Amino acid sequence: MFERLIITDLGKWAKRDDRKPLVLRGARQVGKTTLIDLFSKNFKQYIYLNLELVADKAPFEGFTNIDQLVQTLFFEKNKVYSKKDSTLIFIDEIQELPAALQILRYFYEQEPHIHVVAAGSLLETLFNTSISFPVGRVEYLVVRPASFPEFLSAIGETTALEQLHTIPFNDFAYEKLLSLFHTYAIIGGMPEIIKKYAETKDITALKKIYESLLISYIDDIEKYAISQAQVQHIRHAMQSSFAVAGRRIKFEGFGKSNYGSREMGEALRTLEKALLLHLIYPETNEVLPLLPDKKKSPRLQLLDTGLMNYSTGIQKEIISTNNLDTVYEGILIEHLVGQELLVLEDSNIHGLHFWVREKKTSQAEVDYLYKYNSKLIPVEVKSGATGTLRSLHLYMDLAPHNMAIRFCAAKKNITKITTQSGKEYYLLTLPYFLVTKIEEYLVWFEEEIKKMQL
Repeated sequence: MFERLIITDLGKWAKRDDRKPLVLRGARQVGKTTLIDLFSKNFKQYIYLNLELVADKAPFEGFTNIDQLVQTLFFEKNKVYSKKDSTLIFIDEIQELPAALQILRYFYEQEPHIHVVAAGSLLETLFNTSISFPVGRVEYLVVRPASFPEFLSAIGETTALEQLHTIPFNDFAYEKLLSLFHTYAIIGGMPEIIKKYAETKDITALKKIYESLLISYIDDIEKYAISQAQVQHIRHAMQSSFAVAGRRIKFEGFGKSNYGSREMGEALRTLEKALLLHLIYPETNEVLPLLPDKKKSPRLQLLDTGLMNYSTGIQKEIISTNNLDTVYEGILIEHLVGQELLVLEDSNIHGLHFWVREKKTSQAEVDYLYKYNSKLIPVEVKSGATGTLRSLHLYMDLAPHNMAIRFCAAKKNITKITTQSGKEYYLLTLPYFLVTKIEEYLVWFEEEIKKMQL
């Protein structure tokens, strides 16, 4: 077990007087059950229910009223029912009895003092189906693969973690943090992988776990499909996604297949519902609100960069280089930055965004957009001279602010830039390992700009 940052969000939920039963969403093996086991330490009583087990499932199948259910659960688990004692009930594998989802509303309406969390390894199969969720009576939180700060915590790098949280970090920590991030870039953020690496510090010992994770995802495909034909479509989409992750894709003929746009579109969207990947459609505006253009080609973001590395066979290439920009044509680091930005989003409604301008005379693309206050801050992921950032310059010419960020292997610095059209803006360059600290650094960046303008 290792500490997860999302426990802070769980703590805020638990303290709210208006909280509702919480449904944890997330792909398989991202650590939902382990997370709640850790969180349960904050409660006097903890009731764990696994609806794959007949005994735990029975009280919900025989549900007639919430009083009877609560009394049965406390009795069966040898707990004392009291409105004074803090109790957490965790209903795991709730997809095994979809009717239990409706029962959550009664906890909210009649037993609000009980903290209730539900999750399931295949819960996502129930979304967008005939199953009715208790709208307005539950809330959601998304669990994603572990971030770089969580990786540092898991392997016991406490001083590195302390420097990561220092804004701005001290220059003496740069080399060590960059080296540790390099390791994180190789193995990714799947909790079981990180746990094993923390125990062995041996990347070669992770092979069996990668294989097990990939096989489990492929085997689950039949549970997401509504027909045998769709099983084949989804299986092909899943297996082909690793080779094109981080790139913009076309549904027609996806993965060098003969499948049409409709079949591959349905397959990829099914995998997206299962949170195994994200289809990121581009933005064409420079101001809020965000309005992705779904007529344009999306970029494909997978659940985890480590799984992508293993599946495409590029782990050795990563190990043998000191510059992540050069690995996999730069796609590795762009993909990982996206994964780190997603960690900052605890809702599945919000996700990643990037910007394009597609004209016959001028093609431009900015890797990511980050919402900061009322601004859409452009985020580039690359090294090289500032003069080569043509797309970024084009975006800043149109943006109603003067702030931009670049993540690369370089040390932190702020550069004042003038575009060809004469607009001045400030570029904050940060090393890759600071992606999860982007919000804090933007606050610092604004203060630094004010000092530079005096």
